[in-house]
Amino acid sequence: MEGRERSEQLARWIEESEAIVFFGGAGVSTESGIPDFRSVDGLYNQKYKYLPETIISHSFYVRDPEEFYRFYKDKMIFPDAQPNRAHKALAKLEAMGKLKAVITQNIDGLHQAAGSREVLELHGSVHRNYCTRCGAFHSLQEVMADDGVPRCSCGGTVKPDVVLYEEGLDQHIMNKSVQYIRRADMLIIGGTSLTVYPAAGLIDYYNGTKLVLINRSVTPMDGRADLVISGSIGEVLGDIVEAM
Repeated sequence: MEGRERSEQLARWIEESEAIVFFGGAGVSTESGIPDFRSVDGLYNQKYKYLPETIISHSFYVRDPEEFYRFYKDKMIFPDAQPNRAHKALAKLEAMGKLKAVITQNIDGLHQAAGSREVLELHGSVHRNYCTRCGAFHSLQEVMADDGVPRCSCGGTVKPDVVLYEEGLDQHIMNKSVQYIRRADMLIIGGTSLTVYPAAGLIDYYNGTKLVLINRSVTPMDGRADLVISGSIGEVLGDIVEAM
């Protein structure tokens, strides 16, 4: 099947479906200028005093919050990033009543900025930050405005509500994601290598016959998909949904 035929097949399936679920990773936001951790030019291939996965671990955050925040603010927060065609297409599908939920591994909040309402953030969000002492909420703007480790008025340290290495995923979010996928008549997966567990294991809960993978590179799950499209998720979804 040629690329055009694959896109036409996807368009037909979207037209036919009424309970679509989208599961996405870092590749969804690269078109908004946010680097993919595991790409050739991503964070995992750059040189630092410590490995990125060490710095963004729970134990490192506790041991050296100053160094954690230097890296976090410099390499993980992109306050000027804007939603791209993929984010906007998904928001439109939800508004049309076709898409029931977006499940994302991203922490940038761009799906909500595009207008999506039912967004399940597996790894949390940079837009939510809480005092580790009193639990008070702090905005991203407050965190960015502090030169060093952000502090609450109570004196406690403010921690971003993002899942660090050594921390478990929110079980409520995971369970809700599983339920959406089980009820889906179409599951679109995009911009993820499907190698990070337990998130990648969510694919196992899909029982339908319209499993679509849209990615620039091959994934370990390509053989299980009903339709595989190689390319930009913003272009593929944007071209289809904008024409609806």
